[in-house]
Amino acid sequence: MRSTKAHFLKVSAEKAHAQENAPLENATEYEKMLYLLARYKKELSNIQSREQRAEMKKKILPEFLPWIEGALKGGSGKQDNVLMTWQVWAIDCDEFHLALQIADYAIHQDLVLPSGFKRTVPTMLAEEFADKAKAQHSINQRFEVSYLEQVQRLTQDCDIFDESRARLLRELGIEQAHSNPQQALATLEKALQLNNNIGVKGEIKKLRKQLENADTQ
Repeated sequence: MRSTKAHFLKVSAEKAHAQENAPLENATEYEKMLYLLARYKKELSNIQSREQRAEMKKKILPEFLPWIEGALKGGSGKQDNVLMTWQVWAIDCDEFHLALQIADYAIHQDLVLPSGFKRTVPTMLAEEFADKAKAQHSINQRFEVSYLEQVQRLTQDCDIFDESRARLLRELGIEQAHSNPQQALATLEKALQLNNNIGVKGEIKKLRKQLENADTQ
C-alpha cells in the first residue's frame, strides 16, 4: 500500500514538473510573459533579504523590457499584469525613470495593480517614492527632486489617503529646501495640514527664520 502511494505521488510530481516546464506552444505572448513572471515570483518568494530581492529584480528586468516598452508604446489601455507588476518592481530596484514612465501611462489609462497588491497605483507611488527619499535623507543623502515632483504631479488629482500625500510632500519639501526655500515652506505647510504628526514643524520653523533673515538683509 505504501509503495503504491509513494509511486502515485512520484508520478504525480513528475507530471506536475513536466507540465510546469513544458513549452507554451499555444500560448499568447502575454501568457508567456505571465508564465515567466510567475516563475520569477516563485524564486523571489524564497529570498528573505529585501536587498537581494531588489538585486534579482534588476537582474531580470532586461528580459521584460521589450514587453514593457511595447506595452507603453502600443497604448492599448488594456489591463496588463506584467506591466503593472513592474510598476512596483521598478521602484523596488531603483529604476525610478522606468517606474514613472509606467505610472504616467497607468494612471491615465486607469490600470490597477494585480491581485496581491492592496494599494491603488497613486497611493503606492506616493508612499514608495516617499520611503525611498526618506531612506536617503536619513543618511544625509539627496534624492532626485524631479522624481518627487513628478509623482506629485501625477497623483495630485487622484484620491489617496491624506497621510500618504503628507509623506510624499514631507520628502519633497525637504529636497526643495536646498534650492527653493519659499516653495519648500509651502510644501511642508501643506504636509502639516494633511497630517499634524508628519514631523515637519522643526523644518517649517527653520525655513520661516531663513526667509525672514533673507527679507531683512
